[in-house]
Amino acid sequence: MESAPTLDYKVLYEKQKAEIAALRHEIAQLKKMIFGSRHERFEPTALQSGQLTLDLAVEAIATAAETETKEVTITKTITKSESKPIIHPGRSPLPASLRREEITLEPADVPEGSRQIGTEVTEELEYIPGELFVKKYMRPKYVVPQSADAINSKIIIAPMPVRPIEKAIAGPGLLAQVVIDKYVDHLPLYRQMQRFERAGVKLPYATITDWVSGTCKLIAPLYEALKAEVLQTNYLHADETTIKVLDSNKKGATHRGYFWVYNNSPGRLVLFDYQEGRDAEAPKELLADFKGYLQTDGYTVYESYDKKDGVTLLHCMAHARRKFFDAQKNDAERSQYALEQMQQIYAIERDCKDKNLSSEQTQAIRQQKAKPVLEQFGKWMKEQYVQVLPKSPIGQALAYSIERWDKLCIYTTNGMLCIDNNPVENSIRPVAIGRKNYLFCGSHEAAKRTAMLYSLLGTCKMHGVNPFDWLKEILQVLPSHPVKNIKDLLPHRWAQAQN
Repeated sequence: MESAPTLDYKVLYEKQKAEIAALRHEIAQLKKMIFGSRHERFEPTALQSGQLTLDLAVEAIATAAETETKEVTITKTITKSESKPIIHPGRSPLPASLRREEITLEPADVPEGSRQIGTEVTEELEYIPGELFVKKYMRPKYVVPQSADAINSKIIIAPMPVRPIEKAIAGPGLLAQVVIDKYVDHLPLYRQMQRFERAGVKLPYATITDWVSGTCKLIAPLYEALKAEVLQTNYLHADETTIKVLDSNKKGATHRGYFWVYNNSPGRLVLFDYQEGRDAEAPKELLADFKGYLQTDGYTVYESYDKKDGVTLLHCMAHARRKFFDAQKNDAERSQYALEQMQQIYAIERDCKDKNLSSEQTQAIRQQKAKPVLEQFGKWMKEQYVQVLPKSPIGQALAYSIERWDKLCIYTTNGMLCIDNNPVENSIRPVAIGRKNYLFCGSHEAAKRTAMLYSLLGTCKMHGVNPFDWLKEILQVLPSHPVKNIKDLLPHRWAQAQN
């Protein structure tokens, strides 16, 4: 009889130990997502003076453990210095653009013959709730007699101004405020209804939703103009985020749709495109004619664009950094070394930004300072990967960056490019806040309208444009504006015209 094969308990133990470590890491990440802080602040440990290096071979670790401990005498010198009083800069002046309501307070008794020597001015910031008011258009009617017969007389009356939504009682200011409240300040429509009711005006929910859809129908040409302008640029950040949409086929159920977001950071433009899915077909039509740099987070759907003629695909250093940040509890030394190297290249980026360098100057600095760090770092990662378990958090972090390293370093070849995909992620953040408030979109069409508004209002934000002022004026002039000049009403062009 053949004897049963003996188990290699040592190999089994190491395998189970690695699996337990991976599961603990996964649980820790899930807990962090639910309960933990989202920041990724990293403070390097001073392992060595000067340039930090790391040799993580087993022999080096053993040698370090056997190093003799030497007694060192530390001399502490305390120098007393006179503390200077902190001078408070004072309260910032209130904006001159605010309306001033002057109130004069005279003393109770002013003896006769007293002479005024000045005025003490104290400003108090005050607030009154937003006001609903009625515009009452009075149009006198005149009869012009054509003949002695009154039946043939002609009646004349002034025409009504062009209104954003015909037969709607809402004016452009109210329409703009409803949209801004929901898509900028994340106030759902039913809460707005409650606020209107407190002001004495009861509005049906269907009426307000019709106002929003009517507004979107009016500004749809502007969205198409923005889309064309964004896609004509030669540099796009791309990312996607979820949005729940009511499913008409299943009562009470929601469909998980996606906003595909494209951001042009040099021109400060953002475009939201709603699609029902997250597969490769979603961005296919929109990016069919795009030429230039496409920066993504490494999602495999975008990999096909790397083979497309005229498109250069690059990846996000922030995503690579996040992998090492999350692996600190698994392998602190390797993770911290990786984070220190990334901290160096990000410091170079901050310095270029603080000095407001041109694209050409930024590219020269990156080639001189960042490229050597990246080359050494890339070599170090390959050396370390063969020494770690591939499925461990540190192994996955190394594999993620090694696989994408060439695309992570492309940013050094052009000063226009960003080191990471943060510009588009910043554009997506308001969506996350909105989801927590209005929860879902009522239909796929409503989701498309939401994408339209996020695009235009997001571009307002990137250019420092007051969204209410822009939208109110647009709703007033758009009905009679020439279609061929529709681009002039885009937020960034509108802002230039105001200056």
